[in-house]
Amino acid sequence: MSTDNLHILAALIRRERDTLLAEWRQEVRQLSVAHQLDVPTLNDHIPDLLEELAYELEASSDESMIGELKKTSVIHGLDRLRIGFDVEEVVAEYNALRGVIQDLIERHGLRLGGSVNRTINRVIDMSIGLAVKTYATQKALEIQQRREEHLAFVAHDLRSPLAAIAMAAKLLERTVPDVVKDKQAAMLLGTMHRNVNRLNLLVVKVVEEDANLKAKVNQKVERREVKLKALVEVLVSDLSPLAAASNLTLINTVPEELAAFADAGMLTLIFQNLISNAIDYTPNGEVSIGARKIEESAAIECWVSDNGAGIPADRLEKVFDKLETDPNKKSGIGLGLAIVKQFVEAHGGQVVVESELGRGSTFRFTIPHEAEAGTEL
Repeated sequence: MSTDNLHILAALIRRERDTLLAEWRQEVRQLSVAHQLDVPTLNDHIPDLLEELAYELEASSDESMIGELKKTSVIHGLDRLRIGFDVEEVVAEYNALRGVIQDLIERHGLRLGGSVNRTINRVIDMSIGLAVKTYATQKALEIQQRREEHLAFVAHDLRSPLAAIAMAAKLLERTVPDVVKDKQAAMLLGTMHRNVNRLNLLVVKVVEEDANLKAKVNQKVERREVKLKALVEVLVSDLSPLAAASNLTLINTVPEELAAFADAGMLTLIFQNLISNAIDYTPNGEVSIGARKIEESAAIECWVSDNGAGIPADRLEKVFDKLETDPNKKSGIGLGLAIVKQFVEAHGGQVVVESELGRGSTFRFTIPHEAEAGTEL
């Protein structure tokens, strides 16, 4: 096939652009979502795409894609999501363009070899890929945002009435005379306490899993001075319903004056995951949280230690793997310890675990104690 034929097709696409667009719109308007769209909205970046295709045919190169097409395809995907297209409809409109171009070739009796088809398919397929990827990413973000908002409202709305019920149960126990408290009344009050604690436990677990799902591997580390004891104390308070349900003691042994140079949000999630994980495996036991300055180093070692069930030796190397869950536990989605590792390493630290079956586990990690030279707090 001669280069002249490629130039002929490029010239035809430019000369008959309006006809091609009209034929394309006729095809796309068969999609229910496109029935009432005005011409500029429906066209969007398709005229630019036709111009890019003509350019590619003239260039006769497999590597001449210009950047503008990438940007317009990305914007097209976002616009189609806003209008209400689904992914299949986004793909269908690009394939409709492929069809009208093929009709143009046949109308003019052009005999073109495989290279022109490769060029046409490359340009259109690249546009499909960029538009669909952008569409899907934005759609996922919107769904996740709605889920998080809904979950936040549900958790907040549950905690208030649960706190009121718990307080009412305590007041009943204190104010009702012992002579009135028969066996049935005591049983009902006990049932109320247990179920309030159980519901509190569920709310804490849901919020915890949501925090894990929101955590991003590449999240930027925003370092500042963080008082460790105060941070851990807040978590001990927040996780007390979990501890109470497991009948265990949480102990904060972090020195009062110790401060870290770290991302407070990430550090909170690290401790939260380690403490709640220890609670899961330490019924009727004790979980201790501690930290110390490593001598002759700009680092702090932190740990969460329990005297619970321990971890089998064959699972020790896998506990930090994403989606790795304990086969004996029905709850959990296998993100907590993976996020701990990712966030510790994002600070330039390391996390390790020591464990013995029947005697408990200790998770240790390091974080910076102070800013690097020239870095402001």
